[in-house]
Amino acid sequence: MRVPKYYRVKEDLLALIDGAPPGMAIPTERDLAERFSTSRTTVRQAIAELVAEGRLERTQGRGTFVGRPKLLQIRPLTSFSQDLEAEGRRPGSIVLSVTQIPADADLASHLDVAPGAILHRVDRLRTVAGEPIAHEIAHVPGPLTDLEGELARRGSLYATLAEAYGRRLAQVEDIIETALADPVEADLLGVEVGLPMLLIHRTAWDETGRPIERTRSVFRGDRFRFIARHDVAPRP
Repeated sequence: MRVPKYYRVKEDLLALIDGAPPGMAIPTERDLAERFSTSRTTVRQAIAELVAEGRLERTQGRGTFVGRPKLLQIRPLTSFSQDLEAEGRRPGSIVLSVTQIPADADLASHLDVAPGAILHRVDRLRTVAGEPIAHEIAHVPGPLTDLEGELARRGSLYATLAEAYGRRLAQVEDIIETALADPVEADLLGVEVGLPMLLIHRTAWDETGRPIERTRSVFRGDRFRFIARHDVAPRP
């Protein structure tokens, strides 16, 4: 089987950075092209693929660096903050806006409300150790007096819903797919337009089966992977 030239360069780059510490700068495209006796276009394609896989990180105006290990996240009935705290990491959240909007047909069907019903829209940038890692827009139905203030006091949306409004999470459904970063998401997350992302649509219900949340989350594909663990009953 014929192996594309960029792929051979990619393997050479992997050998070059093997054992290198995260954050170490790699040579410029010109230097790499000379080292591997190829064109800068071929080097650029190899680097782009390694960036998409999280093996390299590229910062505009600074250069390309050895990537950091991907963050692991386990999401049964837990929040972003709980998942990362369990991994010993420091989660954070920047609230971009808390507004009210009328439900469109899609949100109305997922949240079991009438089209046009008022929903609370919570737009947040999620961080780890101060680094933007995900953009999240949550829609929550029902009267929630001073949601912005209650959320500011607690930080976690799930804790806010449970403690301030008596809405406790009991069941979730996550639909996970891939998407490419658009200009808005790329700007918010500090990545290049077109970087592969993990797109997650979550619907959550309380103990009574009432929908309490519909959220769209976009995670940096170069920094995240998801692990799901399930208990399986032994076969008789």
